[in-house]
Amino acid sequence: MLGTQLAVLRDGAPTGLTDALDLVAGLDGALVRGFARVNEEDAAALAALAGALAPTPLGDLVAEAVGKVTAGSVTEDHLVALAGARCALLGAAHDALLGQLDTALGRAHAPWAPGPPGPAADAPPPLAGVRAWLHELALAGWGGVDHELVAAAATPIEAALAEPGLRRLAVLLDGLAAELRACAPVATMAHPPVRRWADLWARGLLLAQDAAAVTAPPAVEEVSGRLLVLGVDVHEHDTAVQAQVHGILEPADGGAPRLVRAAVGAVKVETIVGPALWRLLDAHPVLLAALAERRGLTVSGLPLRGADLLWQDDRARLGEAADPFATARVLLPAAVAAAPAPLDRHPVGIAEPVLLEGYTVRDDDGALTVELDGHPLAVAVDRLPSCGPLTPALIAASSACLGLVRWDDGRWLLQPLAVQATVKRKPVGAHTGDWACGVTDPKAAKADAKAGDAVAVLRERAGRLLRR
Repeated sequence: MLGTQLAVLRDGAPTGLTDALDLVAGLDGALVRGFARVNEEDAAALAALAGALAPTPLGDLVAEAVGKVTAGSVTEDHLVALAGARCALLGAAHDALLGQLDTALGRAHAPWAPGPPGPAADAPPPLAGVRAWLHELALAGWGGVDHELVAAAATPIEAALAEPGLRRLAVLLDGLAAELRACAPVATMAHPPVRRWADLWARGLLLAQDAAAVTAPPAVEEVSGRLLVLGVDVHEHDTAVQAQVHGILEPADGGAPRLVRAAVGAVKVETIVGPALWRLLDAHPVLLAALAERRGLTVSGLPLRGADLLWQDDRARLGEAADPFATARVLLPAAVAAAPAPLDRHPVGIAEPVLLEGYTVRDDDGALTVELDGHPLAVAVDRLPSCGPLTPALIAASSACLGLVRWDDGRWLLQPLAVQATVKRKPVGAHTGDWACGVTDPKAAKADAKAGDAVAVLRERAGRLLRR
């Protein structure tokens, strides 16, 4: 990535972006107070939303929903229309921002192709319970969330977790409920995370619709070839962890290299943090070894949906050592990226791999900024995972970085996944996945050993309970 490319990102926001986000903020404000108590400010915000979407296919549905909500008559269908409108606005914002980033990087995204609709089937029973709880949540609003309302989520979440096809929805709701539980009563909070909770509510409501009402997922194909890892983005939450590996697939048929991701995850408890997170993912030893040893992978018949490899460890084998920085220099400029599915089109979902070299780092009381040819880009220090060796100090000493460009809070950010730095006159390389098979830093290893193996203890206790 060059300074001129950074300049393109700083030329200004895409046309209409601010207006779209203001409409979303108006809907989110109504969710704070709850749809059972719509005041004049909320009614005006909802009317503006309906007016903006009037020329679109959603226009009539949203207008009817706004009219009913303002009149105090809120059904599940009305909430779905509002959630869909919110998703459409954020999807448009996503597309505009991704287009700006593609222009800066000289990168192209392949068009999104929906897969064939699945066979007609009865909706899983847990969906009705999930929708009912999300309905009550919207009526009460974040300001009305108390311990009783949060506790009501336990039954539908447990039922959804028991259905393999609803695991994605169940984990999302479990995380939302955990955050609300920790903050209840929300009315006492000075600054609740309004945008985040509204994101989770709207996404949960759309995922909870019957299969016939949900847009068909991208077509699944089976791919084979060489997978070269660029880096791993670790998503940590009190109740779940996910390692999302970004890489480049060289197809066995000689096709163009493709930017892909492979994610593996696990549910957890809040006491499992730091390097212990990797032990929750030990069902994927081949993938973890590739991260820790910086090796390529040969995959055979691995399902690919859009840009996402549906990871199966038994369809991959370790290859030779592959330096992620060398991979990025050679293959990243020509790699083709797949367009995200409709429900994944959200500004916070933008995470495009980039390689930066020859920059300087400015440190303003812990706020890091990389400068390339006089053009600054803020570093998302808060996204550094606790389970890897990457630290702000290493980033400050670095001169090359493999990372993800993101958009958050109205600006572009760089999330480092790997850096090359000089420490005490010696070249040092650090990657977020270096500890995937065990801590390699002596000091960190000592601290990890002292903390004990929380995962092993919890598994042993769970096994003892199951044997009773």
